[in-house]
Amino acid sequence: MKRTKAERQLLLKEKIEETPFITDEQLAKFFAVSIQTIRLDRMELSIPELRERIKYVATNQWNETLKALPLEEVIGDIIDLELDKRAISILDITSDLVFSRNKIARGHHLFAQANSLAVAVINDELALTAKSEIRFTRQVKAGERVIAKAAIEGKEKGLTIVNVNSYVGKEKVFTGNFYMYQSNEHKGEISNETSS
Repeated sequence: MKRTKAERQLLLKEKIEETPFITDEQLAKFFAVSIQTIRLDRMELSIPELRERIKYVATNQWNETLKALPLEEVIGDIIDLELDKRAISILDITSDLVFSRNKIARGHHLFAQANSLAVAVINDELALTAKSEIRFTRQVKAGERVIAKAAIEGKEKGLTIVNVNSYVGKEKVFTGNFYMYQSNEHKGEISNETSS
């Protein structure tokens, strides 16, 4: 049974409130209407596009909490953060993040998303990556959305270990362990530092 415009808009508003990071494409599929219809409904309801909704959540929930780097220096959009525990960010792979000839995402963007999330999860003014062990498990293409999940795994030789796994849908595309130096932990224990 086809819904009326008013019914659809009411349900659309509820759906976006429940899952604010849902895309227009996903909404169109859910409501069995065109993407243009969803965009018009959003405009009539004064609901911003996905990127603006993500920025709103990030700015209003995480700006006060982030310590190790400013929000604008995080690669991707943080959607969940519990300092010294876990964090999640979203990175939409746009045409400027891919190789022009094959539309595959440049690896340094996936690394930057994971690394900046590993820094962001640290509850300290200074957090630096001392070492990382990473693996790319599949190519990421233009138009895909990468969700990176960081979790603090523990400490080793004065460094905090942050595990980051990145996914497109349910498929893992990147995994890494980041060994993070932080200024308020075990000062002077890093023996391989060099000064210039």
